[in-house]
Amino acid sequence: MTARRPAHVLANAPFRRLWLAMSVCSLGDWLNIVALTALAGNLARPGDFRAQSLAVGGVFVAKMLPAILLGPLAGAFADRFDRRLCMVVADLSRFALVISIAAVVWLAPNDVAYRWIIAATLLVECVNLFWVPAKDATVPNLVPKERLEQANQLNLLVTYGTAPLAAALFAALSVVVDLLGGRPWLSGCLALVVNAGAFLVSAALIFTLKGIPRRNGAISTPSVVKQIVEGWRFVGGNRLVRGLVIGMLGAFAAGGAVIGVARIYVTALRGGDAAYGVMFGAVFVGMAAGMFFGLRLLRGLSRRRLFGLAITVAGLVLIAIALIHDLVFVVMLTVLLGACAGIAWIIGYTLIGLEVEDAIRGRTFAFLQSTARVVLLFVVAVANPVAALFGSHMVRAGAFSYTFDGSNLVLVIGGVLAAVVGVLGLWHMDDRKGVPLTADLLAAVRGESFTPEPPEEVPGLFIAFEGGEGSGKTTQSRMIAIWLRDQGYDVVQTREPGATKAGMRLRAILLDAAEKGLSARAEALMYAADRAEHVEKVIRPALHRGSVVVSDRYVDSSLAYQGAGRALDPEDVSKVNAWATGGLVPHLTVLIDTPPEVGLRRLGGAADRIESEPLEFHERVRKEFRALAAASPDRYLVVDGTLAQEEITRLIQDRIREILPDPVPREAEDITGTMPAIRE
Repeated sequence: MTARRPAHVLANAPFRRLWLAMSVCSLGDWLNIVALTALAGNLARPGDFRAQSLAVGGVFVAKMLPAILLGPLAGAFADRFDRRLCMVVADLSRFALVISIAAVVWLAPNDVAYRWIIAATLLVECVNLFWVPAKDATVPNLVPKERLEQANQLNLLVTYGTAPLAAALFAALSVVVDLLGGRPWLSGCLALVVNAGAFLVSAALIFTLKGIPRRNGAISTPSVVKQIVEGWRFVGGNRLVRGLVIGMLGAFAAGGAVIGVARIYVTALRGGDAAYGVMFGAVFVGMAAGMFFGLRLLRGLSRRRLFGLAITVAGLVLIAIALIHDLVFVVMLTVLLGACAGIAWIIGYTLIGLEVEDAIRGRTFAFLQSTARVVLLFVVAVANPVAALFGSHMVRAGAFSYTFDGSNLVLVIGGVLAAVVGVLGLWHMDDRKGVPLTADLLAAVRGESFTPEPPEEVPGLFIAFEGGEGSGKTTQSRMIAIWLRDQGYDVVQTREPGATKAGMRLRAILLDAAEKGLSARAEALMYAADRAEHVEKVIRPALHRGSVVVSDRYVDSSLAYQGAGRALDPEDVSKVNAWATGGLVPHLTVLIDTPPEVGLRRLGGAADRIESEPLEFHERVRKEFRALAAASPDRYLVVDGTLAQEEITRLIQDRIREILPDPVPREAEDITGTMPAIRE
């Protein structure tokens, strides 16, 4: 009998109804942003660049300020109410407020209408603060725990996936109004009516939804300031995560500059509301394309390099958007800008998820999201006043004339900021030092991995085993050595530290539990000294004889233990060991990936100096091993160390068979032929 496939989360009727409500609300929210900023620009004095800049900026500040200041208070207040009633009342309130904006714009003078836009926008965002935490707290009560991740992915899809739909709808409404000869603000009013209808549909869906508990634990959130302060405490100590967060926030600031001045920039390019809707949607279409296709097209490029490169290119594209005064080209470049932002955002989130310990991952993401909101608010609030202060200037040189206004200036500043952050990210996190970026990128475009130099042909095969304490790598290296001898190979089984006479003395110092005062740098240099002797006296001679070398630990152990565990600069550790080994790299590195708490429980007897380090140390070591494997998938075999020993051995044998000479020699025969190339 075949096992029944578990039902999709949308097969859950209550969640499906809530998800539909979230979808129409999200569509309404995006439509609201586009419509209100377009209305603000249309209500300002025609042709007055400064007035339009300040009007649009006021709408953005009104939309974002409540979440920054009142989020925790509203969440705590929402804890006290029936969640379904809270969401229904919030939807009805948003419906009434949005309809009132359309009515006031239609009937009142421009200055009165604009003031009500700001006031009503503040009120709508305050109401949102009740709806969002009630919704977030309801989802876990409607879906089983094993389906919660799938439900959250669907929620994320509608949160951002409805943005281009809203932009396209607004553009279509604007085209219809233009064809019918309507007033410029009419398309904004029609969009607000559709937006209000979306809130009304959401209220009806949630009102008929059964199974929402009145209250099931607190749903309040800490203040944004507290999240940022506590989050930086955890993020600041990790060099890679710190670089990722700074890069993502830099990209977010550049994106905020685009959002802030897009409306007045499109107007300066003689585009109407339809063009604004198209440009707004182009950002999100590009982001979706970047998230989906970017990583697939450049599969062979290091993720750390791609992260910095995407932000750098986004900055250069943003500068081009600022300087090119052609609406069609600007829209095309905006799609490319969104694609770069999407690539950077998905890589940053993925790498942070891999690098941050489970216990603090939630706080790290909360810190990132909270800081991003603050950065966005600051940039959007500053962008329009800066644009208004700079004004509009015409440069003439004979028959040539060029207009450079405040929106151009803001976009140039945002582009320069993103490019600088991207270059710093490339320098800060580059994990392929010495490999030219251009050659690496071209190889990735061709679907290949760039190799700096052709490998040196030698008749031996080098296999290294890596893993944390108690991972089982020593047992597996011994089992593989026995198996290879049974196949007729000349096998040299060795280990680090301690494979030479000098190495044995170094091992005694390095692993002595009483040697507590040894500095991290001294430890790294002693391991490198042992490795230099090991390569010179044991590994290289065996490889030139045509032997198979099976080593228990090699260079990657120093990168994991001294680089990540001791928090030394990984580039320094890598350079020292590359010099010590003459650049000798294994044909295959087998990583036995075992959770530290499992591995440490396996150890018997007194713990040595490394084994006695705290669990956090061993967690960092494991994460670095996994990051090294992810950066060089062709050279690594990663095996789950919690599997049965026989299963682990079988998986390793299957992988080694792929690189052994063919045909495999018998025990009675001499070993002939040449092993695969080795890099030195």
